[in-house]
Amino acid sequence: MLEQEKKPLPSASRPVTDDHSAWHAYWHKLGQLWRTEPEIDVERKAYLAERLRIIPNIKQGIYPFKDIKLCRADIEWLLATHEDERGPIDWSDERQRDRLGLDLRGADLRRIDLNHLPLARLRAGLATIEWWTATDQERKEAGAHLEEAILDWAHLEGASFRWAYLEGTHFFGAYMQESRLRGAMLSGAVLQQARLEGASISWAYLGGKITTKQISPANIKGAFFDTTTHLDGIILGDERLGVISLVDVSWGNVNLAVVDWAPIKMLGDEYDALYQELQDREKKDKSRVFTKYQAAVRANRQLAIALQAQGLNEVAARFAYRAQKLQRGVSRRQGKFGQYLFSLLLDLLAGYGYKPWRSFVAYLMVITAFAIAYFFIGRTFGPPLSPIGAWVFSMTSFHGRGFFPGGIKLDDPLTILAAIEAFVGLLIEVTFIATLTQRLFGK
Repeated sequence: MLEQEKKPLPSASRPVTDDHSAWHAYWHKLGQLWRTEPEIDVERKAYLAERLRIIPNIKQGIYPFKDIKLCRADIEWLLATHEDERGPIDWSDERQRDRLGLDLRGADLRRIDLNHLPLARLRAGLATIEWWTATDQERKEAGAHLEEAILDWAHLEGASFRWAYLEGTHFFGAYMQESRLRGAMLSGAVLQQARLEGASISWAYLGGKITTKQISPANIKGAFFDTTTHLDGIILGDERLGVISLVDVSWGNVNLAVVDWAPIKMLGDEYDALYQELQDREKKDKSRVFTKYQAAVRANRQLAIALQAQGLNEVAARFAYRAQKLQRGVSRRQGKFGQYLFSLLLDLLAGYGYKPWRSFVAYLMVITAFAIAYFFIGRTFGPPLSPIGAWVFSMTSFHGRGFFPGGIKLDDPLTILAAIEAFVGLLIEVTFIATLTQRLFGK
């Protein structure tokens, strides 16, 4: 009798309520760790199954879920039953990489939370072979609407997002290797720490945008690229609508020569620092502003190094110079005024070696100023100098090789001023040589 009462319990008891925690435990027992929502009802399953029978037609803009509002529970059921319940694609298994993912072209997925879902080979836009033969209108109609959706840490390897609507979409830490984002609208998108090795972001727009509201540029801080990532024609933003943030990006020798850097006067990281400073102007705590400026310095230096490594020296110099200016601001905020003033001097005299013409301007200004002083001192204390004589005397004194007309003693005002000019000239020459050497040879 006792033995008859000991009936084996089912390995997983199906919840009978919509309790999320119970369903999450149930899916966990079934090995579907990515599922979190209660399963959709019979009517919804029948509706989605009927939509799946629709044959896509690119020319007519027909897709199974075109303009259909879907929720996370819908997506979870579609993944679980994908390809006759074969389930989602496991990208780590190379044998599965030829499978097609969910066809969500044209679907309405705005603002839904799809974090951690296995969406490898997702079709949210046209595939390459389809894209090249389609018209612009057909490409736009195929794009899924994922505005402000959350795809953090989702598996999106090999996914197609060509011309998809991704404004404000969150891809934090998403696995996007070999994904296709050609022509996608990524204003306000968060690609921070996303894995983009082998991805194509050609002609995608990552800058800011103004619609009914202003959308900030994309954020790709800490993203990962490599030599197989494609950035051809990518638009990173402009001065008017804002530029993306790039701090701690792992460039991985991606080809940066195909990017148009001309419109980028200031990285988004610097904009963030300036904005934070305006926000905290009335507050005593300046730690956030300091952190933002440090990130801006790092972003400019990292980009400059990556550009210089690929021989893009002129572009690299622009960002390296901005890094130096921002570092000067950091020194001032740290209270290191001696370091700040010395940095300011280097900037004024040679632009940290990136603006050597400033040294020539400083040279002319110093010689002219001292020449004028020699002219009037000579007329007051003697011996008098002509304008040309005062200029020649100033030039030779600047270089420390001055000669003195007869009758001038070592303690005369003219001699003392010449000694001062020689010292100023030495400082300018040393500063110019040091900064130029550091720029050209990195020493």
